[in-house]
Amino acid sequence: MSRRALLVAAGCCVSFSTGSPAQPPLRLVALGDSLAAGFGLPADVSFPALLQRELVARGKAVTVANAGVSGDTAEAGLARLDWSVPNDTQGVILELGANDALRGLDPKRCEATLDQIITTLKARDIAVLLCGMKAPRNLGTEYVEAFDAIYPRLSAKYGLILYPFFLDGVAGEQALTLPDKLHPNAEGVRVIVGKMLPVVETFLASLEGH
Repeated sequence: MSRRALLVAAGCCVSFSTGSPAQPPLRLVALGDSLAAGFGLPADVSFPALLQRELVARGKAVTVANAGVSGDTAEAGLARLDWSVPNDTQGVILELGANDALRGLDPKRCEATLDQIITTLKARDIAVLLCGMKAPRNLGTEYVEAFDAIYPRLSAKYGLILYPFFLDGVAGEQALTLPDKLHPNAEGVRVIVGKMLPVVETFLASLEGH
């Protein structure tokens, strides 16, 4: 007779556990524009999809939802914030502002909008990883300096983890971009994810203790 059968026969109610229950995955949302959405690419090689696969491969229990919309400015992202980021979200990777810069929109307005997105998420108890962007250099020194300063300033103001430049290692590299020379191709997305992984893992660690 097995040990379990003997215990049952003796009137004992004993439960044998094979281990602690698996923790539910952390739920992230990548809120952004075409760079997050994966413009011109299959869905399974978009930034959120590849980031999730790489994190899971490293033993992280996490999901990364794609809330990127091509063409979105910061204001467009704010307008859809409530339905793009579900209530059970624990962290947002915020990647907005590239279209503001491409259109030469007022950096102060972009910053104020990103500030509002951040404060809204914080009020919902959702952590933010802020992805920086840089203005095209042909817009002039004054504009570039004003725009590029947005992200470090917001990061310092709210104590956010900052990834300084979302397109680091990809911008200007023809082999890593689509023919438009703006959007990353599949290899470019791999470069972005590879460079961001340590920062995202730090972000995840902060969520686990949240």
